[in-house]
Amino acid sequence: MQKGIEGFADLFASGRKIMTRLSVNVNKYALLRNSRGGNLPDVVQIAKDCEEFGAQGITVHPRQDERHIKYTDVELLKEIVTTEFNIEGYPDERFLKMVLETQPHQCTLVPDASNQLTSDHGWDTINEAGFLTDVIGKLKHKGIRVSLFLNPEEEMVYGANEVGADRIELFTGIFAEEFAVNSESAVAPHVHASKVANDLGLGINAGHDLNLDNLRFYKNRVENLLEVSIGHALICDAIYFGLENTIRKYLRQLE
Repeated sequence: MQKGIEGFADLFASGRKIMTRLSVNVNKYALLRNSRGGNLPDVVQIAKDCEEFGAQGITVHPRQDERHIKYTDVELLKEIVTTEFNIEGYPDERFLKMVLETQPHQCTLVPDASNQLTSDHGWDTINEAGFLTDVIGKLKHKGIRVSLFLNPEEEMVYGANEVGADRIELFTGIFAEEFAVNSESAVAPHVHASKVANDLGLGINAGHDLNLDNLRFYKNRVENLLEVSIGHALICDAIYFGLENTIRKYLRQLE
C-alpha cells in the first residue's frame, strides 16, 4: 500500500481516526494587496497569523499572470511557514522550476488554463497519464508529496494511483452548489471516490467552496479526509468575524 503521508497506511490499518487539517489559502489577501500596490495587507504576516491562530497549513496558488500570489511571495513564505506549505498550480516549465527549488511539503497539481478565473475541474488522469507521470516523478525525486486535483470519479482516482500521486484533492465546487438542494446526493460521488482512494492507499484532500455551512457535513461523510484547503469563503467570513475567530470556527467544524 502506498502511503499518502508518513504513517498513513499504519493509521488506516489500525482504524484510528485521522485528524482533518485546515490549510488556509492566502491568495485573496494577495489579490487585495495587488489592487493598490504596496504591501497592505502583508501576505507574510497574514500567513504567520493564520498559523498562530491554529491553521495547520498555508496554501498558495501562483497563476501565470501573478494576479494574486507572486512568485516572489512564494520565496518569502517558504522562509517563514512553520506548518505545512502547499503550492498549487498548473505544472508549466516556470511553475515546476519554482516548486523544485522551493521544495514545499506538498505540491497540488491543478489543470488550470492560463486565463482561468478559478479552478473548476480536475485532471483527466487517463488521457494525460504520460504528462502527469513525468511531472510527478520529478517532484517526488525531490521528496515533495504530490496531490492531484480531481473530480470525484472512480476512473480518475484509479488513474491518479497509476501515475504515482501520493494524494488526491477532491474538487468540491459542484458539491457546494448542490449542497442546499440535496446534501446526500451532492456528497455521494465524494463518498464513493474516497472509498476507492482509501482502498488504493491514496491520501485524500478536498477543496473549493467549502464553508462554515457545508464543511462539517462533508468531513463527516468522506472517510479519512486528511486536509481541506480553504481560501475564498474563509477570507469572506473573516471580514465579519475577524481572522482569528474565523479560523477557530473552521477548526471547530473539523473536530
